[in-house]
Amino acid sequence: MHVDWSALGQVAAVSLGVTLAVVVVFTLGVLGLSRAEGSGTGGSAVGRAQAALCFLACAAVVGYGIWLIVPQFH
Repeated sequence: MHVDWSALGQVAAVSLGVTLAVVVVFTLGVLGLSRAEGSGTGGSAVGRAQAALCFLACAAVVGYGIWLIVPQFH
């Protein structure tokens, strides 16, 4: 059995990078929600929009991952 260590390293690096990116984007969404709760009406709309975009981006990444894994979706 031969293991392509270069390919394994690339997969691990991309997985780590995407995981960190999703965590940061989700954190920005939570930050937007917290700003919406603690500010006036102007900040509330901006905070909610920020949170919605961040959570939508996280959902898109998760959906794409599921699409890649499940062969019936191709």
